[in-house]
Amino acid sequence: MDIKKSLVLIFSAYGCFLSAQEKVIDTVYIFDNQMNKVKLFHSVNMIRPGDFEKNATNLSELLRFQSQLYIKENGRGAVSSPSFRGTSAGHTAFVWNGININSAFLGQGDVNNIPLFGYDELEVKAGGGSVQYGSSAIGGSIHLNNNLEFNKGFHTSLFSEAASFGTYNNFLRTSFSSEKFSIKVSGNYVISQNDYEVPEKEYINRNGRFHNSSINIGASYKIAPHQTISWQNQLFDGSQHYPIFTESGNKTKYKAQTLRSLLSWDVTRNNFSNSLKAAYTEDNFQYFGDIDKPKESGAEGKNYIFRNDFNYFITPKLNVNAIGEFQVNQGLGYQSGIGDISRNVGSAAGLVRYFPTSDLRFEAGIKKDFVENISSPVLYSFSGRWQLAKWYLVGASFSRNFKFPTFNDLYWGQGGNPDLVPETSINLDMDHELTFGDLKLTVSPYYMDIKNYINWLPTAAGYWAAFNTYSVEIYGLDSQITYRKNLGNHHFTLNGGYTYSRSTNKLTGMQMMYVPLHKATGNIDYRYRFLSIYVQGLFNGLTYTTTDEKRADAIDPYFVLNAGISAKFLNHYTLGFKVNNFTDAVYQTVSYYPLPKRNYSVYININF
Repeated sequence: MDIKKSLVLIFSAYGCFLSAQEKVIDTVYIFDNQMNKVKLFHSVNMIRPGDFEKNATNLSELLRFQSQLYIKENGRGAVSSPSFRGTSAGHTAFVWNGININSAFLGQGDVNNIPLFGYDELEVKAGGGSVQYGSSAIGGSIHLNNNLEFNKGFHTSLFSEAASFGTYNNFLRTSFSSEKFSIKVSGNYVISQNDYEVPEKEYINRNGRFHNSSINIGASYKIAPHQTISWQNQLFDGSQHYPIFTESGNKTKYKAQTLRSLLSWDVTRNNFSNSLKAAYTEDNFQYFGDIDKPKESGAEGKNYIFRNDFNYFITPKLNVNAIGEFQVNQGLGYQSGIGDISRNVGSAAGLVRYFPTSDLRFEAGIKKDFVENISSPVLYSFSGRWQLAKWYLVGASFSRNFKFPTFNDLYWGQGGNPDLVPETSINLDMDHELTFGDLKLTVSPYYMDIKNYINWLPTAAGYWAAFNTYSVEIYGLDSQITYRKNLGNHHFTLNGGYTYSRSTNKLTGMQMMYVPLHKATGNIDYRYRFLSIYVQGLFNGLTYTTTDEKRADAIDPYFVLNAGISAKFLNHYTLGFKVNNFTDAVYQTVSYYPLPKRNYSVYININF
């Protein structure tokens, strides 16, 4: 996009573009340009950096209290995975700046080994998205986005928090931008002894220590009025000690290191744009059966990714989008039976968008993946949105999505199954958005049918192995309510959500494990001049932990309440205090691993 007296093309929220006009603007480079198109046809929950501070311990805590996901966490800071709309962890795609970063070994993201800070936007999209974002985008996708602004000068911010259980969290970010150049650098370090107790469960989180650090570096340069070269880089290093139940228990730990680097060349004219990306990602992990001895197992994964996204307006009402991608996935296991392996993955996708009026829009997409040694299905998607009245918008989408087998599924020493086929799903989603003044309500019923579900099951030979097994049928409802009101110096915001998920094994008719039927969240914020107060609540319904819906082993419903207060002074400083689990509730998201009772933190945020 131009900076001075340029032809400005605006792909507006109503799906049309305005005529060329001369305007002086400060431009923003967005690494995930496909996400802006997704928002035209689907509801997306955006969590802004200012809200990260409410749940600053880790990404698990943030998603648990501020999204519709169910987060399974084996104790605070330990192994953590998402359940989105009644699906398993492998059915949620983590997308970093437009690139799918799910592990090639596990096919999912370990939520607590993905840094929380360092992003400009965190967006949660429910429903199928494999046409745009590939394997695992069945239940939904979590988008970790970085933006770079121009003409903003120099800015620096520091967030520093001290909390219960010997927890310290520090995040520093600095940025500079001129007319043609932008750079942003940030770093985060978290450490916690994590030695909390839950007397009611006779539980002490022994050996629960964790720490991690991350660095983000982004830069962008305008090589011509319509061309930008940009780079985004992230490094993460983490260590988790796994909790033990007795003092004499064997102490174990897990270490993870990730590197993500993305180079992008973007060309934008008045009726077309093209984004060429080259990315390298690396995921390494090591498991230590004894914290004082060498590693017992581990793996190294490397991915080389090339992606081109071409977007063209044939007419102001007709848009075509072609996406091509090629990956080389490499892996090397240690003490797992997985040797030195490599897999080529390619895909070609096409989307057509039609905007007959400013109130009506349609999109149709088709995609074919080419996965080495695996037969992949043709994927498709159809979406539409219609603003029936000023206060009512209705949308619907129908899609076919998939998840191909992981390296562990295929090649694990004992149990890997090279004959596995991809899981496929049919998704049907609807959105009903009602707006009445400052109040907005979104109600989204959904349906999913997942076939060739991959499970690890015991064999007659005494070990577990991967198989394509049963089908899973899922239906339910997502809802979101937002209310904002400003009365002079009084500013009030309400965000609430409710999710119902009925997820059943078609063979048994039983609810899937670790899928709560009901989940509700609520955040209330009040600000008066320099003073801010928030209250945050989470209700989680009955959650079965066995395949036979055994009530005695189920996780009971629970309600957790957090609260915080902060004050801004001298224009640059904010001092805050938080109480987590205000009501001292006893709760857990995974059997035998309770999460902390009432705990506290104090923080300072400096901006200049």
